[in-house]
This record gives sequence, C-alpha cells and structure tokens, in this order.
Amino acid sequence: MTLTTINLAALGQTVNLGTEVTGTLPVPNGGTGLASGTTDQILKFTGSTTLASAAEAAGGKLLQVQSVNFTSGVTSVTTDSFTATEVTDQITPSATNSKILVIFNLSCSQYEDSGSGCKYEAGIYRQINGGGYSRFYAGSGNSYGGYGESSGNTERSSSFPTTMTFLDTTHNTTNAIDYKLYLSLLTASGQGNNVNTGASDQERSVTLIEIGA
Repeated sequence: MTLTTINLAALGQTVNLGTEVTGTLPVPNGGTGLASGTTDQILKFTGSTTLASAAEAAGGKLLQVQSVNFTSGVTSVTTDSFTATEVTDQITPSATNSKILVIFNLSCSQYEDSGSGCKYEAGIYRQINGGGYSRFYAGSGNSYGGYGESSGNTERSSSFPTTMTFLDTTHNTTNAIDYKLYLSLLTASGQGNNVNTGASDQERSVTLIEIGA
C-alpha cells in the first residue's frame, strides 16, 4: 500500500514549505495552478522558469513608449508637393520583430482668399537610421486630408482634426526610426493659399509605442 495523500488540516498539523519540503511541488491533479495572492504580493521564481520567459511565449508586451508635444514652430505649406513639417518623433526598437504603434494627433488649418475650394493631403514618412525619408502611410495612392469650400471671392479659413494611427510591422531594425508628418496643398482643386500644422495655440503630438512580437 502506498500512501499518496495526507490531510494535514484534518490532523491539525502544518508543514513549512520553506524548510520541511524538498524537490518540486507539482500542480495538483485537476488543479488550475498557483492560487492568486493579495495586493502587493510578489510571485518569485528561483529556478529555470521565469515570468519573463512566460511573457515572451505569450507575446504582445508593451516594451516602450515615446511621446512628444509641439506648441510652437508651425509649418505652412503652399505647394502641391509633400513637404516635411515639424511634427515628428523618434524611437529605437529593442527587437527587429517588434511592432511600432504610431499615433499622430493635430488640427491642420488651411486658408484661401479666393476660388471655390482648398484641399490638402497628409501623409507619414519614415526614416531608418538616418537613411532618408520615404512615404510610409498613407500609401502612395492614398492620403489623409481635408477640404474647405468658399463661395466666390470670400475668404475662408478652416481647421480639421487630423488623427493618423497605424501599426509598423516592417521596420526590421534596432536602429533609430523617425516618423514625420508631411503635408501637400492640392492647388488643382481650387486656389488655396496654404495649409499648416495648426494655430499656435493648438498642440500637436506624436506617440510611438513598441509592442513585443
């Protein structure tokens, strides 16, 4: 006969797991694992299994956050070519296979003093390790933007909240990455005078979040 289970509680006895038990404590048959603790308690692993390796297996960790706000230095664009603005931020990934969640928030303003309409486009350009900027989002055939319409020679100034959020899954680097807002004024749609990154009292922000693969 082999004794496999002893109900110590029924016998009024206790066992000190720190001094009176050796070897590995298995998860009980039919059990669900370690019981949850209370506030401020810490579960410590001293063997080969660590919390870090368990998290890596699951993926989706928040690795770092970079964020910047701009309150001055507005960029005004008067051409139909995409032009770099001051709205930019940089992040250095900790892994080549991580993902970068990119969030741009601002309120672009545009102005026209005549004509029937004023339209602008917004796109995000990316630079890796100082190698030069190229358009990354929206793609080459698409863009974000806004349209303001006026009647006859009536002056018109308008602002459009512009939020661009996307996930960069192709950087494949641990070098510095810069994301920058570019603007273009579509003069063919009317006689727009300019588009800018917002009035001096309108903040612009960029947030970059690295997420583990």
